[in-house]
Amino acid sequence: MKQAVHKLEIATRGKGLYEFTPSVAEWAGRQEMRTGLVTVFCRHTSASLLIQENADPTVRTDIRAYFDQIAPDDGPYEHNYEGADDMPAHLKTALTQVQLSIPFVNGRMALGTWQGIYLFEHRVHPHRREIVLHLIGE
Repeated sequence: MKQAVHKLEIATRGKGLYEFTPSVAEWAGRQEMRTGLVTVFCRHTSASLLIQENADPTVRTDIRAYFDQIAPDDGPYEHNYEGADDMPAHLKTALTQVQLSIPFVNGRMALGTWQGIYLFEHRVHPHRREIVLHLIGE
């Protein structure tokens, strides 16, 4: 059994879904493993991870609009230490996830045809987000 760890930094331009599947696939493919499990972990509480359709960009538009509707920036929140978008960002992260597990089969991630890995940035302003990748396998 072998393990590999890597950190990615993703620069965001504010709210939205940022696909980074190619970066994960390229790194995992270099690890000289055939089978295993890829873990993708977001080290933040105001951004999250999704596996979602990567063919039609309107899917990302609709997802963002839905989350803005259920956790609007102008909601009646007590926690607003970092601005009006702070608490809604925490709620959106709580409703999604900060860790994904993806099977690694025949030297590749076993994602479906239309699946991509996304960082879901919940804050209005640009951020630099750190993602930790871990692959365990043989």
